Amino acid sequence: MTDRAQPETADDEQPPARDDRAFFGQPKGLLTLSALEVWERFSFLGMQAILVLYFADSVANEGLGMDPGTAASVSAAYGTLVYLVSVAGGWLADRILGSYRAVLWGGVLIALGHYSMAVPTAAMTWVGLGLISAGTGLLKPNVAAMVGKLYRTADDRRDAGFALYYMGINIGAFAGPLITGWLGEHQGWHWGFSAAAFGMTLGLVQYVTGRRHLAGRKHTAEFALAPAAMRRAVWLMVTGSLAFAALCGVLAGVGWLTMDRFVDVLTVVSVIAPVVYFWIMFTSPRVTTEERGRLRPYIVLFLASVVFNFILFQAYSTMMLLASTNADTSILGFDFPSSWYASALGAFEVALAPVVAAVWVRMGRRQPHASNKIAFGVVLGGLSFLLMAIPTAGHDGTDYRMAVWWIIGSYLLLGLGDVLLETSGLSASSKLAPKAFSSQTMALWFLSLALANGIQAQVVKIYDDVSHPMYFGVNGAIAVVLGLVVVALAPWLRRTMHPVH
Repeated sequence: MTDRAQPETADDEQPPARDDRAFFGQPKGLLTLSALEVWERFSFLGMQAILVLYFADSVANEGLGMDPGTAASVSAAYGTLVYLVSVAGGWLADRILGSYRAVLWGGVLIALGHYSMAVPTAAMTWVGLGLISAGTGLLKPNVAAMVGKLYRTADDRRDAGFALYYMGINIGAFAGPLITGWLGEHQGWHWGFSAAAFGMTLGLVQYVTGRRHLAGRKHTAEFALAPAAMRRAVWLMVTGSLAFAALCGVLAGVGWLTMDRFVDVLTVVSVIAPVVYFWIMFTSPRVTTEERGRLRPYIVLFLASVVFNFILFQAYSTMMLLASTNADTSILGFDFPSSWYASALGAFEVALAPVVAAVWVRMGRRQPHASNKIAFGVVLGGLSFLLMAIPTAGHDGTDYRMAVWWIIGSYLLLGLGDVLLETSGLSASSKLAPKAFSSQTMALWFLSLALANGIQAQVVKIYDDVSHPMYFGVNGAIAVVLGLVVVALAPWLRRTMHPVH
């Protein structure tokens, strides 16, 4: 008996032919998946924009009363957990659920998590964050993998399609903080979490109604385990999860598992997990010699993503704290919540993604190699932090206010870097992925986000202990230097990343 069922049929792998150019010259399924991501990012980043402020606010104002460094660290640790779970999400899609059901159940868990956070108690906050972590781990890598399945490997529209998909993501990133931020800072933090719950519910509705346009929409997994192996795997996951939860409860009850130690454990896991996962893929008999050769340059892209996202995720932690204490929050006499700064990042990415997509389509095979796009993204991310060293220089504490345009300018650089890096990274992941690890390679890309958050969870602890220009300047300079290293490796990357252009 074979250890897996037959893969899905070709008819299921490709959407109807009439859909192939129905959405701005792209497959119509791209509209369904992009719209889902609009609402998922609306809920996730809308909540993320106010999460660190909620952690740092006083208990009297319905916050959790953490000091700023701890609030930023815990917020980063939550991000670490979200992306660590993506490994399990990719495996579940490949071996048990299939992509469509993995995304569906992930969305359900995310919605339940946001509804839990709408309940004004600290306990339900932690329950909600746990549900959102599990749901996002199921949804994120598998939506990206489903986008990749809309295209054949040699299709030159792939990078442009991922750019449009990423534009959809950032429509949600723009709208989410506007609504959750205003509700959170004017009506109460839990009202903001309620808006996030409503957004995710809308996303699920449109995903189900548009499923006929998707490739890989069958309920069976493409490389499903045999029934007996599947039952064992489900039993191990359920009992393992319950045992882990019980162990955490006991350790917390006896006082060993403090919040700081939990953050430290997640950081260690975020370092170990990608090392183990690369080893599994390099040694798997399901990976061919040719596929294994394409995994080597993928390590460089993975590390570039870690460096950039270490900067990017601080748009929702240290940058939010800086905005709330040291940035002007008025334009032409209009006062706005400090969390609205996070919407600027999404706005720039919405505006820039179609421009980048159009440029790549126009250039065709003359466009820069994917590795150079990713390297330029890392450099821009570093420059966005270096820029913040200027207005913060010569100031300490909360006795100054920088002009709105400093943070806006930083987010412009960061947004362009994000469009360049993430669209090229997601596209390269879908093309470099070994066939037997298609969803799991996307999960591996998201492990780079987990590692970025894990490192951030440690570094942000010193945010209040060093001067702001030193904090932003040193971190930004490191990112610029490492981005230039990737540029220097471009000749080797071009040779080894075939068929990626």
